[in-house]
Amino acid sequence: MDSWNVVFTGQRDLEFRLEPVPEVAAHQVRVRTRKSLISMGTELICYERRFEPGTHWESWVRYPFYPGYSNAGVVEEVGSNVEGLVPGDRVAVRANHRQYFVTDMARGLKIPDAVTDEDATWFGLAGIVQNAIRRAEHELGDAVVVVGLGPLGQLVTQYVRLFGAREVIAIDTIPGRLELAVRNGATRTIARPVAEAIEVVKELTDGRGADVVYDVTGHPAVFAAALKLPRRFGKVILLGDTGTPSEQRLTSDVITRGLRIIGAHDNNPPPQGSDHHWWSHRNMARLFFTYIERKQMDVASLITHRYQPAQAKECYDAIAADRSGALGVIFDWSGM
Repeated sequence: MDSWNVVFTGQRDLEFRLEPVPEVAAHQVRVRTRKSLISMGTELICYERRFEPGTHWESWVRYPFYPGYSNAGVVEEVGSNVEGLVPGDRVAVRANHRQYFVTDMARGLKIPDAVTDEDATWFGLAGIVQNAIRRAEHELGDAVVVVGLGPLGQLVTQYVRLFGAREVIAIDTIPGRLELAVRNGATRTIARPVAEAIEVVKELTDGRGADVVYDVTGHPAVFAAALKLPRRFGKVILLGDTGTPSEQRLTSDVITRGLRIIGAHDNNPPPQGSDHHWWSHRNMARLFFTYIERKQMDVASLITHRYQPAQAKECYDAIAADRSGALGVIFDWSGM
């Protein structure tokens, strides 16, 4: 059988391509995709090839390149040695934007009945953000600043609210994003560039500064200004992965105020030997589903666009031209 797949074939070049689906081996399952979520920051950097030579991006993005990593689908066929999954099970899988795909049974996580397909597609981004939350080592009552209220920033806002933050200060220049952040846990909003928000953050934290600052923009110019926001011995979490890291600049704040800069990425879940090593990608996804089931988190409100997969070129070109109105962008494969 064949599958329709989204394939980047060059800088800003894309094909919606029909390709063969491999046979199912003993420990594998074949899945038919229902919904897949675009990771806007990552996939646009790849699509537009906006990264410096020598970065991890350059070694990763090789053509043909298959984008996407947050997929919700239905098991259609199981191998002879598969346990725990049967045809008809809905599963969340770290898979590309594909109509059909074959994967090891261990990579398929059952989606609870109370979690919709669209909600389930957020499990990949939710795990990335959980990495950052754990790396921050929050304390009850922290004052937190979130710079950049795109998809990851919206999830950070919800997680730190659950973690018991005293203040969740959201900074973005797009009013609609700030409105959603308030709906989902932000206590204060600042609608201006981060460099113009420094004094406001100090006022909102009684002159002390934030305990933890998340830079979720992926914009290299933001980093230096974000270093002005934490208190003495505070933390800055770099969650947005820029394609041009050479443009990020340290400031004297790191030395004079003893700041900690912590990087968080999908590829660095809690290390071996740490107290929270149990939190693998799989278990973080399960926790996210639990929060969705209990209505302690809301991602449905973050979905702004739905496209048919055959519209992929139109989709990427549109959000590359103007990301201001886009957050959750879904490919709907259910009619194929």
